[in-house]
Amino acid sequence: MTTSNPITLITGGSRGLGRNAAVHLARQGSDIILSYHHNRDEASAAVAEIEALGRRATALQLDVGDHLQFADFAGQVNAVLGRWQRSHIDALVNNAGVGLHASIADTTAAQFDEMVRIHLKGPYFLTQALLPLLADGGRILNLSSGLARFALPGSSAYAMMKGGVEVFTRYLAKELGERGIRANTLAPGAIATDFSGGAVRDNAQLNANVAAITALGRVGLPDDIGPVVAALLAPGTGWINGQRIEASGGMVL
Repeated sequence: MTTSNPITLITGGSRGLGRNAAVHLARQGSDIILSYHHNRDEASAAVAEIEALGRRATALQLDVGDHLQFADFAGQVNAVLGRWQRSHIDALVNNAGVGLHASIADTTAAQFDEMVRIHLKGPYFLTQALLPLLADGGRILNLSSGLARFALPGSSAYAMMKGGVEVFTRYLAKELGERGIRANTLAPGAIATDFSGGAVRDNAQLNANVAAITALGRVGLPDDIGPVVAALLAPGTGWINGQRIEASGGMVL
């Protein structure tokens, strides 16, 4: 990792957990490149929040479900680095994603394929495209889910993808070790955000059900996750590599 201000690229960094993580990383001293899917105003607000903390930030549009965009996106990242008089990012956080709640009996092939594009093919080939821009000694953090460890009905397709992400992370750690790059997975539990239509946040019954199976007795909040992202990318955690870290308050123990 460089001794100057690190640069972190976060996909889906304009809202929810991604934005919270970006803010906590900025407070930790990192400049931020974030991607957003379609809401430019939301992305601009996230950039302004980070800049108010005294850090540099920029937002780039990206559909992580369209691998044909990745080469151009890498070129845009390289251009930002040039403006900032840098040659590499120091960390990549593969955070962007969407949810799916459907039973195995009801999941369509189109829904399954969308999950593959966004949660498996996207992180795999975006990481591949960005590897030349990732500094030796840098970090990769992939977002998984508690649902890859425990099974809740209606989450099979989404959870399968996150299981694949966890395997991918171990291979990244193994193959990139010679460059000193560390790769880990962060698996949040149920968090009260607008993810999946804000179900955990807005559905009182679901919220209560999650709290009942969580050792700490409540659902998670964005501020429970952003600091964990920052901690896993901090200099003092460099010996953690190839690991799955769950931040769920103790769900389904």
